[in-house]
Amino acid sequence: MQVILMEKVVNLGQLGDVVKVKNGFARNFLIPQGKAKRATENNVADFAARRTELEAADQAKLADAQARGAKMNGLTVQIVQKAGVDGKLFGSVTNADIAVALVAQGHQVEKSQVRMPEGHLKQIGDHTVSIALHPDVAVDVVVSVLGEQ
Repeated sequence: MQVILMEKVVNLGQLGDVVKVKNGFARNFLIPQGKAKRATENNVADFAARRTELEAADQAKLADAQARGAKMNGLTVQIVQKAGVDGKLFGSVTNADIAVALVAQGHQVEKSQVRMPEGHLKQIGDHTVSIALHPDVAVDVVVSVLGEQ
């Protein structure tokens, strides 16, 4: 299916690109989330008319993400979990736990923005986690996992 992207999508394209994607990806993810529209003649003409407005909105989102990223860069978040004697956690620290801790500190973060390339944290100690605030803006946050007595 041919779609026109309404915003930058990682590993797919930039704002305004007409790309071919699988039907299910377009119908179930891109179109319902407002990230793309079907590339019909009417939608392409509508996009061409609104292009400057959409680019300005995208630049505003990027500037907001960069400002939030400057505040969060190098931030340390402490999370307390039950742990065994050897430092292994009973359970794990997930991206949802990290998002809740960041929101408690006053930062606007969703759990889908927390990137954990090595998976969930299962050991006590300091771990570096990436927060993707925008497709072009990612900041590193140190998560300090403490054992509960």
